[in-house]
Amino acid sequence: MFKLMRSLMVVVFIFLATMTFAFPAVAADKEDYITIIFTHDLHDHILPFTLDKGGTINEYGGFALIKSAVDEERETDPELLLLDAGDFSMGTLFQTIFAESAPGLSLMGQMGYDAATFGNHEFDYRAQGLADCLNAARQNNQKLPALLVSNVVFPDGDKEQLTESLSDLNKAMTDYGTREYIILERNGKRIGIFGLIGSEAISNAPMAEVAFADPLKTAVSITETLKNKEKVDLIICLSHSGTSNDGENSEDELLAQKVPDIDVIISGHSHTKLTEPIITGRTIICSTGEYGEHIGLLKIKDDEDNNWQVSHYQLLPIDDRLPADSGITATVEKYRQKVQTDYLDDMGMTFDQVLAYSPFSFLPAAEIGVRHEEEPLANLIGDAYIYAVKAAEGTSYEPIAAAVVPSGTIRGTFLKGNITVADAFAVSSLGIGPDKKAGYPLISVYLTGRELKTACEVDASVAPLMKPAQLYIAGMTYTFNPHRLMFNKVTSASLLESNGNLEEIDDDSLYRVVAGLYSAQMLTVVGEKSFGILSIVPKNKDGEPIVDFEEHIIKDLTGGNNNEIKEWAAIAGYLQSFAAQDGIPQIPLYYSQPQGRKIVSQDTGLSAVWGDPNAFALKVYLITALLLLLIIFIVYKVMKRRKTKLSATLDR
Repeated sequence: MFKLMRSLMVVVFIFLATMTFAFPAVAADKEDYITIIFTHDLHDHILPFTLDKGGTINEYGGFALIKSAVDEERETDPELLLLDAGDFSMGTLFQTIFAESAPGLSLMGQMGYDAATFGNHEFDYRAQGLADCLNAARQNNQKLPALLVSNVVFPDGDKEQLTESLSDLNKAMTDYGTREYIILERNGKRIGIFGLIGSEAISNAPMAEVAFADPLKTAVSITETLKNKEKVDLIICLSHSGTSNDGENSEDELLAQKVPDIDVIISGHSHTKLTEPIITGRTIICSTGEYGEHIGLLKIKDDEDNNWQVSHYQLLPIDDRLPADSGITATVEKYRQKVQTDYLDDMGMTFDQVLAYSPFSFLPAAEIGVRHEEEPLANLIGDAYIYAVKAAEGTSYEPIAAAVVPSGTIRGTFLKGNITVADAFAVSSLGIGPDKKAGYPLISVYLTGRELKTACEVDASVAPLMKPAQLYIAGMTYTFNPHRLMFNKVTSASLLESNGNLEEIDDDSLYRVVAGLYSAQMLTVVGEKSFGILSIVPKNKDGEPIVDFEEHIIKDLTGGNNNEIKEWAAIAGYLQSFAAQDGIPQIPLYYSQPQGRKIVSQDTGLSAVWGDPNAFALKVYLITALLLLLIIFIVYKVMKRRKTKLSATLDR
């Protein structure tokens, strides 16, 4: 009996010890830590997508897999925060139903996101498109993420500026419940979260119609409110601003420096993948890349001085090790069918239709424009524009001298293997046309020969300052030397005929040029970006400056439907035109390497760097020479005066 009692006492003691030491430890852990899972720049990559990593092609991402990864973490911490820092839309065929179905936003609600902010691409379909998206999301879903937008501004009291579309967006945002910030409570902590659109992102939303308040001033005001009025324990900024290796342009690092009361910045827009967070002062900056290839996991704990410290940080890979969530999969399939019936059926295509086969992989989209050189995928796109115009105009076709493709408009790539309709759309997925259908249309403009050469100089001189502005020009060949004076880098330029022959460019003649609607409009701002030194004025065939670019959209004159020729559809049609093997068109090996369209000379010889100056360079050289002569003259005068004073002193 005594032994039995002793055994029972030992069991009771162990049980009490477990209760005393284990449970409080778990409770303390739960109270001390805040878990944040974050995404940004998903760009409607709702389905898994393929990546070529060292020759191995696998699938990554997809909302059904992201949901499973989040659920795994929720098992450990049911009170975690799930946040997104903008650009959740625009980038795949799912964007074609953005306005009527809001697939990205709706799925984020189903996945349990607590909050999200707008990026610049949420404004791609202009104010009316975003208004329709918000209304559709609210009407079709019971649960949605809080939308936090602190620096979007509507005209106040000016009825002329408050257009119908702006009025609709203002009402849609109010009805949805968008606000500057929210306060959530997790693990006993009051957490203030606000959303912000940065300066560069604002500049990339020219069709937004709304105005934007200064991001830094807005952040200062919001954080003061959260800290002093709301008395929160933790401040999180969902910032669609981004980071950069260039500290002067790293907006979220500057934000952390100038608004130090922000504890955590979830940094979107720049698509940066930070394997370790950036710590600026006491602010933790996190970024997880793009498209949902990874999601970010951050665990933080406040110390005795009420500063939040990183306990754990990890980018969780979203790949086939994860099971696909069945609920999300079912919803995605519903949206996929809607894309087919509402968009692709009218174009005579299907979602997974194979357009061509590529025997090689092109450069990943994230690397296009990083190096200042010719890019084969851009060559294919430019050639596709010219091919599409020929096909659309038939016997009415007027020769095109050049097709312009900026690197910033290339949003995807083609990997070795079959290329589908969905792949072609992803490569050129931006914008919407006047027909209210997804995809920027092609337009036709005329430039003088001098302006064609200027376009080459824009690429040579402006692109190093603005990587998205790097140009690829089909129909031309030109050489530039990066060591030469800015705005005088191009040393030769010629038209390049399809048979390989070169044609001299006549400065005063008009040449027909094709480009996307957005790209052509951006040509007009070259003067601003080059400080007024370079100038390109798109014209009609009579040489008159274009006022309304939409009047010059290229339509299908041969198919009987008069549809706009979309950038992405031009690529799809060109892919189908290649010679077939076993019934599938094959991308020619011609596009596996550069073709001498953009030639970069690294010659640092004296004549190569300083020889054959243009008018701008001559002016710079003349001014420099005059300044040098002035300096020499001043030095001479000063030395002469000193010598005179010294002589006078010695004479005494």
